[in-house]
Amino acid sequence: MPETKEVKSKVVEELFEAGAHIAYTRSRRHPSQKGNIFGVKNKTEIFDLEKTEVALKKAEDAARTMGKSRGQLLIVGTKFEARATVLALAKSSGLPCVTERWIGGTMTNFGEIKKRIARLEDLTTRREKKQLGMYTKKERLGFDKEIDKLNRFFAGIVNMKALPVGLFIIDPREETTAVDEAKQLHIPVIALAGSDCDIKNVTYPIPANDSSRTSIGYVAKRIVKAYSEGLASAPELVIKPVVAHKEETLASSTSILGSAE
Repeated sequence: MPETKEVKSKVVEELFEAGAHIAYTRSRRHPSQKGNIFGVKNKTEIFDLEKTEVALKKAEDAARTMGKSRGQLLIVGTKFEARATVLALAKSSGLPCVTERWIGGTMTNFGEIKKRIARLEDLTTRREKKQLGMYTKKERLGFDKEIDKLNRFFAGIVNMKALPVGLFIIDPREETTAVDEAKQLHIPVIALAGSDCDIKNVTYPIPANDSSRTSIGYVAKRIVKAYSEGLASAPELVIKPVVAHKEETLASSTSILGSAE
């Protein structure tokens, strides 16, 4: 009689090794995550990693499409476990990120946010060029504090010159304001979501452990890699100069001469 041994995919095994299967207790589970739970072990619920794999691949496809559009993917991870991973991935990929508190209006009031970024760039440039020497010591200290505060909240999005084409969020429960703003602007959201997260407003939820550094790192690297693949495969932008035809130019000149007569 042939063996009926269950064959797990490589991705499922990698997710398991990263600890992505670990959820919270049933009392903390959000109703929207009910279908993603496989079972319970030692009072802790376990994610169905086969469903996680399917969700992860859909999210990767979405990230790839975002890359092909040449728009930016904004990475958001303000919880302690996510910050180092988000910063490292943003630096290596050149993507904007938010690792401190999400400032309300970062996207819905982007015009004002751009003014704050411009202020940061102006002050930083003037300080580097030693153009603040005309001010008193107290005033210079005030500028230093302002630069530090602006850096804390906006340094990660200095290179974001337009609204992003998508968000990749670690723990949407932690980043509800970002999710709400994305929904208002119809910007798709990819999110690594623990069992306590409401995933109804997330476009591409990835049900998995969002509190483990290894789980966060594994999923985040795959999403950013997929985005980078899409960007690399995007067609080159060709800007053709506008050249008027001789006939059009002649007709235009004749018209002008005629009107002048």
